[in-house]
Amino acid sequence: MPERRILIAGNWKMNERLASAISLAKAVSAGAAQSSAEVLVCPPSLYVHAVSEAVSGGAVSVGGQDCHAAEKGAHTGDIAAEMLADAGASHVIVGHSERRTDHGESSADVQAKAAAAHRAGLTAIVCIGETEAERDAGKALPVLSEQIAASLPDIATAENTVVAYEPVWAIGTGRTPSIEDIAEAHAHIRQEIGKKAGDAAAANMRILYGGSMKPGNAAEILAVADVDGGLIGGASLKAEDFLAIVAAAESVG
Repeated sequence: MPERRILIAGNWKMNERLASAISLAKAVSAGAAQSSAEVLVCPPSLYVHAVSEAVSGGAVSVGGQDCHAAEKGAHTGDIAAEMLADAGASHVIVGHSERRTDHGESSADVQAKAAAAHRAGLTAIVCIGETEAERDAGKALPVLSEQIAASLPDIATAENTVVAYEPVWAIGTGRTPSIEDIAEAHAHIRQEIGKKAGDAAAANMRILYGGSMKPGNAAEILAVADVDGGLIGGASLKAEDFLAIVAAAESVG
């Protein structure tokens, strides 16, 4: 089996103020110092530089939560991937379900943003996932197939891309799919990555689970064969909870 290093990524969404963001990042960095997992925090874009400075040389990497597809231009309020890189980011999340829903982003938009991340030298964390209606209609796997095909750039590799599976109906609700459902979805995603990006990418690209992972269920989910880490929302805002998930990664890694 390929050695895929577990990645535990915290998506802080639109939370924290500057002082608390720095404090949280420092606590996570200190607590993750001995971890064999890769640990990432994604604060609001305004705080990427300050958080990067705060954890510089430590155990934690810093990412953005979104980027524009263009390098520059008349895009008021948007942020280029190159700007995130200048601020100290190494990763950027693209296509999160909240962006797809709240901002009407299509998979084509997500692909363009992922390509922009690659252009800037960032690792793109490409989010995909089905809604509750799609799952109830038996369309979960076809939806994942469509999103992989349309959201991953042609130049996606295991080195520049991570896929995050987030069942939309489980985000922030406390609901979690069964372990069997998670295993089925991740195995299917790996198969579809192969169709899009080739066998090497399928074998080596990390696939994160991103639907209400928390300390109580992290070890069981992370033990699933094709789960290579987690994209953590609410639990990433408390250092103790986030570090408990990092510790769970150690126990299965």
